[in-house]
Amino acid sequence: MLAKSYGCAVFGIDASIITIEANVCAGTKRFMVGLPDNAVKESWSRIESALKYSGFKMPRTRIILNLAPADIKKEGSAYDLPIALSLMKASKQLDTNLLENYVIMGELALDGQLRPIKGALLIAILARKKGYKGLILPKENSMEAAIVNDLQVIGVSNISDAVAFLLAEKNISPYYINTRELFYDQAEDFGLDFKDVQGQGNIKRALEIAAAGSHNAVMIGSPGAGKTMLAKRLPSILPPLNLHEALETTKIHSVAGKLGTNATLISRRPFRSPHHTISDIALVGGGAFPQPGEISLAHNGVLFLDELPEFRRTVLEVMRQPLEERKITISRAKFTIDYPSNFMLIASMNPCPCGFYNHPEKDCVCTPDQVHRYLNKISGPLLDRIDLHVEVTPVSFEEITSIKSNETSQEIRKRVIAAREIQTERFNKEPSIYSNSMMPPQMVRETCHINKAGLNLLRTAMEKLDLSARAYDRILKVSRTIADLSESKDIKIEHLAEAIQYRSLDREGWIA
Repeated sequence: MLAKSYGCAVFGIDASIITIEANVCAGTKRFMVGLPDNAVKESWSRIESALKYSGFKMPRTRIILNLAPADIKKEGSAYDLPIALSLMKASKQLDTNLLENYVIMGELALDGQLRPIKGALLIAILARKKGYKGLILPKENSMEAAIVNDLQVIGVSNISDAVAFLLAEKNISPYYINTRELFYDQAEDFGLDFKDVQGQGNIKRALEIAAAGSHNAVMIGSPGAGKTMLAKRLPSILPPLNLHEALETTKIHSVAGKLGTNATLISRRPFRSPHHTISDIALVGGGAFPQPGEISLAHNGVLFLDELPEFRRTVLEVMRQPLEERKITISRAKFTIDYPSNFMLIASMNPCPCGFYNHPEKDCVCTPDQVHRYLNKISGPLLDRIDLHVEVTPVSFEEITSIKSNETSQEIRKRVIAAREIQTERFNKEPSIYSNSMMPPQMVRETCHINKAGLNLLRTAMEKLDLSARAYDRILKVSRTIADLSESKDIKIEHLAEAIQYRSLDREGWIA
């Protein structure tokens, strides 16, 4: 007898329906076709044990199992449940026509219990798009899949529950969550706040500018000056995610298996901080079975690279294209996967190997050659993609012990949101541009007009401070953001002056 069930294969942040066809007929051998990988082939043993433990029988006849379309490689253990149910129907142990109405996924344990899977959100989105009545999957993935409205999400704990539901012997209520209510309830929940930071007013201002224009930034300062502490508070002043961004971010984390059990919609911008020993593939994504890397997990959020020169140069260089394209393309012989990677790069670094170059009180023990060699670990093309270079100085004892109240993240965030709204209106006819940092050179010339006094100031800065030519566009973009924060239509000379000071690493004496 022939039986069919439907599963799903996930590729990047897209998915495809897989038809599981089981034919039980006279004979003794088992065949599985349709490009299954080793994890799928091993399902025979898991299914046999799970069926026996749950009171069912593994067919002892000839079994032909086809995973269609046959030219798509099937990976992972999440096909266990639909394969088992197809075999049961083909062997007349499951008398139901409901298999055709549901997409079914789940990994079986030897005792018939179900283990959570990756990519439940993408599977739910595809199931609704293709017109299926619902989705049957492990209970731990139910909340994640229930983000998708107008789809029955049936969470089951074991294969016996799935069979009982399909036979109408057990009533399992579909999971339902109010996506909008849940999203807005969690969107304002931040554990860190700028009000707890004493002093460092100039750094707070630089991070406010970075947040307002979605600019990349690097902080240079001695150990203990507060670089990491300040970077961790940056998400608290970024504009809130909208529902589209939240869904896109959640899809990436779902594919990577980073949501955890009983997880739901991501409502806060991600903050990723990989260790400096990270590999190229772990940062940008890839592998034998391609997975999103840290730059994609930071999509719509912040990627923080602490101790930037300690990262291998090859690791840093692979970020150059994603920083420009806002996506990473992973190519293999038979397929290509695109992962989005629209993130803010925030980095921190010491000014030299000992950490005390340009320190106001402590002496640096490094030679000029050691300082230059250390800073030259960061290439010019990468620095070209970083808009703000911020020098972080240690906080004095008086500032640390001060009891004065500081500005909260919420107050800073209001100004950032107002500046982003100005940019949204400015770029409303440009579908691929959302902030000042994304402006191409031609648009910079059209948008960032400066008067004669401003032009003279910029010329003087380029000559006197020995700024590189690559700093020109960056200064104009940052000054446009500063003007937006001031709700100024024109870029004034004070906006330019402030932007110029954020080009430390372009000056003669920092990097040769």
